[in-house]
Amino acid sequence: MIESEPRDVTFGIVALSEGYVGLATTSRGLSRLTLPQTTEAEAFGALGLNVRDSPFRDDDAFAELAARLDRYYAGEPVVFDDITLDLSEVTLFRRRVLETVRAIPRGQVRSYGQVAAEVGRPTGARAVGGAMSSNPVCVVVPCHRVIASDGGLGGFGGRLGLKKQLLELEQASS
Repeated sequence: MIESEPRDVTFGIVALSEGYVGLATTSRGLSRLTLPQTTEAEAFGALGLNVRDSPFRDDDAFAELAARLDRYYAGEPVVFDDITLDLSEVTLFRRRVLETVRAIPRGQVRSYGQVAAEVGRPTGARAVGGAMSSNPVCVVVPCHRVIASDGGLGGFGGRLGLKKQLLELEQASS
């Protein structure tokens, strides 16, 4: 979605036990959340912010969410349902997919095909995969809970080991 005016974006880079995570919010809500990265620079790069976003850095603004994420990665059952999201930069289809995936309960999975059927596109499993690969708010929208119809992991931004780890972590604490 192309917006003609710059958006006010606040971002932060926080250090978790799993690595550095980049977060960004707009006046509408959380707009970006990266998977853990090795360095602060990688976390910032993964946010994909640009000059148009007119970003302002405030790591402290994300302290409460960072603490929740740290507990999540430690295996505690953390709920993210109360976090308001700004999904204004994704297409309507992808927004429906992300909202559907957000509702998948901890410890459960759905196939790409099941999610496609739930959003009214029963032959759209690949399109769901595309939406998952560009999920701007990982973990809060748990795209790792979407797997292949044969039970395989499918994709996860080149980090299948992390997807497996997250699924195991959620099964163990469910």
